[in-house]
Amino acid sequence: MNNNYYAIIMAGGVGSRFWPVSTNDFPKQFHDMLGSGETLIQKTFSRLSKLVPVENIFILTNERYNSLVLEQLPKVKPEQVLLEPAMRNTAPCILYASLKIQKMNPNAVMVVAPSDHWIEDETAFADNLKQCFTFCQKENALLTLGIQPTFPNTGFGYIEFDKSDSSPIKKVNQFREKPDYETAKVFLEAGNFLWNGGIFIWSVKSVTDAFEKFQPQMNALFQQGFNSYNTSGEKQFILDNYSKADNISIDYAVMEKASNVYVLPATFDWNDLGTWGSLHEKLDKDEQNNAVVNATVILENASNNIIRSDAKKLVVIDGLDDYIIVDNENVLMIYPKSKEQDIKKITAKANDL
Repeated sequence: MNNNYYAIIMAGGVGSRFWPVSTNDFPKQFHDMLGSGETLIQKTFSRLSKLVPVENIFILTNERYNSLVLEQLPKVKPEQVLLEPAMRNTAPCILYASLKIQKMNPNAVMVVAPSDHWIEDETAFADNLKQCFTFCQKENALLTLGIQPTFPNTGFGYIEFDKSDSSPIKKVNQFREKPDYETAKVFLEAGNFLWNGGIFIWSVKSVTDAFEKFQPQMNALFQQGFNSYNTSGEKQFILDNYSKADNISIDYAVMEKASNVYVLPATFDWNDLGTWGSLHEKLDKDEQNNAVVNATVILENASNNIIRSDAKKLVVIDGLDDYIIVDNENVLMIYPKSKEQDIKKITAKANDL
């Protein structure tokens, strides 16, 4: 295994669209959403550890989830968990992690990956990732894995690459915001657009140089603590300074500004598991297209539903089509799948009760 390979797992999100299973205290990455016997963060860690040494995998998360991370990933040492004392989107935490790794190993190449995505063909993922690592060891590049679009999705950002580029790893022309349906259809027909899956690969030198160029104020803030990284003084520096950073994503902060951005069209199936509906797509289903997770069911005249409950509880459903049915501790939710984007609003109302 290559000791210059590093990984950052982003595990600080709340996943509010998966309420009532995903909550502020116990978000979706720490749940077995697929009924596979492993939580999403466990699956992500396992996937990355096939290529990256275990000791080189770091978890970026909110300080309130520290104990959950250590409980679910027993191979991870406490110093591999980077705790965010404030929510500041993806750019500050990526810069923090990159500088920490740079101090350990200036020759490092690293992958930044979400903790809660679904990838079926893990061999293809490892092959793609190895290809990206090799490229970034040779080139001054900010590289991302682009997902082949399968339908005109309006919920993802898109990456437009150079159509004339015949090389496997392609130069990015521009990032495109989440489109409306008609624009998404145009993107799909054009053939040179990929979904932005939020998986990034680069050398620590390339990414820290990019922050220095495009986010000089944020870079200066975190550079102040460089001598404290990987020492007993790191925690206090982060506590004192992290909240001063701008709340900005890595896409806006760096990727959309840089000219050395490349994309590898991924060869694996992918799903961001952002909603109950996206989870329904990836689960095994019965003849009526019902997906069942951790539940014992009797279904009559029921179709296109996703049902999740405690496996000890019998769930009986008659006459429901295209619903989310979730029984979780003290909450029972029966909600139209067509309105799943509104679950975030329901979560806020429930928190006020």
